[in-house]
Amino acid sequence: MSYQHILVAIDLSEDSEHLVQKAVDLAKPLDAQISFIHIDVNYAELYTGLIDINLAETQHQALEASQQQLQKLADHANHPIKHTLVGSGDLSNELCDTINEYQVDLLICGHHQDFWSKLLSSTRQLINRSPVDMLVVPLKD
Repeated sequence: MSYQHILVAIDLSEDSEHLVQKAVDLAKPLDAQISFIHIDVNYAELYTGLIDINLAETQHQALEASQQQLQKLADHANHPIKHTLVGSGDLSNELCDTINEYQVDLLICGHHQDFWSKLLSSTRQLINRSPVDMLVVPLKD
């Protein structure tokens, strides 16, 4: 199958460069487009009690910082990056919505092979929901 638009789900850890390189290596011979996405935590959903900070401002600052980190990865990708997207909320919902909106046909994500990932894997949830093919890259800890 020839992919035309690859979406790379990036958690902004040190492993992000490895995922970007996998995407570039796959996209170049296919002449495919690449987009990056990072789904941030929605702080308003995590805390519903009284709090003495401006959640909207905190969320805005976090999203801006994430966008800057994605742009740095894009600048060093050695391949044109079509979109650098940052969202917040439920990972599966946000990724599925983005896949449909941007006509993505391959999703690349990483999966840590550690104790906690065996118990609580967001990748496993995504596998059950993704409307497109997925490349799950093992990330050893």
